[in-house]
Amino acid sequence: MTKQQNILIIGAGLCGSLLALRMGQRGYNVSVCEKRPDLRKVNLDSGRSINLAFSDRGNKAMKLVGIEDKVKALCIPMNGRMLHDIEGNTVFAPYSGREHEYINSISRDQLNALLLDEAEKHKNVNVYFNKKCKSVDFEKTTALFHDYETKNEFIEDADVIIATDGAGSIMRQSYYLGKKFLFSFSQEYLTHGYKELSILPTKKGDYKAYKNALHIWGREAFMLIALPNLDGSFTVTLFLSYADGEYNFNNLITKERVIEFFNKYFKDALNLMPNLADDFFKNPTSPLGTVKCSPWHYKGNTLLMGDAAHAIVPFYGQGMNASFEDVVEFDKVLEEHEGNWETVFKIYEASRKKDTDAIAELAIDNFHEMKGHVNQAVFREKRNLEMTLEKHFPNEYSSKYSLVTFNVNIGYREAMLQGRAQDKAILNMLSDGKLDLKDDLKTILEKVKTATNAILEDDRIAGLKQ
Repeated sequence: MTKQQNILIIGAGLCGSLLALRMGQRGYNVSVCEKRPDLRKVNLDSGRSINLAFSDRGNKAMKLVGIEDKVKALCIPMNGRMLHDIEGNTVFAPYSGREHEYINSISRDQLNALLLDEAEKHKNVNVYFNKKCKSVDFEKTTALFHDYETKNEFIEDADVIIATDGAGSIMRQSYYLGKKFLFSFSQEYLTHGYKELSILPTKKGDYKAYKNALHIWGREAFMLIALPNLDGSFTVTLFLSYADGEYNFNNLITKERVIEFFNKYFKDALNLMPNLADDFFKNPTSPLGTVKCSPWHYKGNTLLMGDAAHAIVPFYGQGMNASFEDVVEFDKVLEEHEGNWETVFKIYEASRKKDTDAIAELAIDNFHEMKGHVNQAVFREKRNLEMTLEKHFPNEYSSKYSLVTFNVNIGYREAMLQGRAQDKAILNMLSDGKLDLKDDLKTILEKVKTATNAILEDDRIAGLKQ
């Protein structure tokens, strides 16, 4: 096989720019077409999250392409959750009992810009902006584009087309509308939407709240979170129902009512946000949805990757990390089967889809955990026990969160099954009084392991664990 094959990537977001960089490093001729202007030259106000949670699975991809240190310079470590109750009292809940395990807040645009810069260092990679994909002919391996600058349409031909064009993927739409093969597609929305707000830095540029944490104001039916930025600000996100409850996005239509809502439920946050009303009515309210589809590929011609194949809600902080891990897993298969695209695509999807389905489930689970469960005594008791077990037995125990977020050597599905079994074992024993927290820690660990293995065996018999 010659490396001079032409690869067309649709979408120059985080996944597309990383994929372009890796395929460029492998020696392919890569063309990337992006419908938006170049974010390095134009300030794009898309209403999307300004910053994201970056963790070990994403960092594994940065190691693969050799830019780990450059990305680290953009990160703010968050060692745990800072939980804010309705009175404004706070409790810090570490993410792990192992000090080296933490997540990071990172700017979406800064990371995207870095990936584009690194990709364009390769002469065999070209990125074109203001080129909107209108449709993909997956049988001919061509794509129709509209050029926003010239107003003309053009067709791009390639040996392989990979779509990383997000949850609204045009190629996925072409699969569905083409009716040339059996294609399954689902898109499910939460009843909640989200709105981006902000806590600005002090006049001296300092942070108004503790810097190294993900702040959460969980209120059962809704919640507020805040992630730090390098400039001293926090990006604040309100997750709220569109129509249910006393306060919802449909009835928060005046400045007075917004202030009333925040004063009732997020008073300590409100004190840090004199700009609240301006942000609230300036920034869009966006939906929260999960996209699943199958197959991701058509023969050896086309492939969906990242959110185009498996968009998820943001509550596990794994959307970007999962897309980056897509590139790592794809690269592994490509290394073994380079030269046969159909085989690469089939093996990649067969191994990857079960994990992306699992993280979609986990993300919805974590939505309920963050807005409500974190405030429950039994949940905190479980988490405190898990942190203690991780601290004292770092090689023998990992919580579900640690398995999902920090253990890059197992897939999301295995992490989900193991983690759910552990959660069930500990909660059942705490509720039934079968776990005495005053016991020797080694004894507690063995009880947890025994109960977890029994649940996993039941799952295996029921066909849930494979």
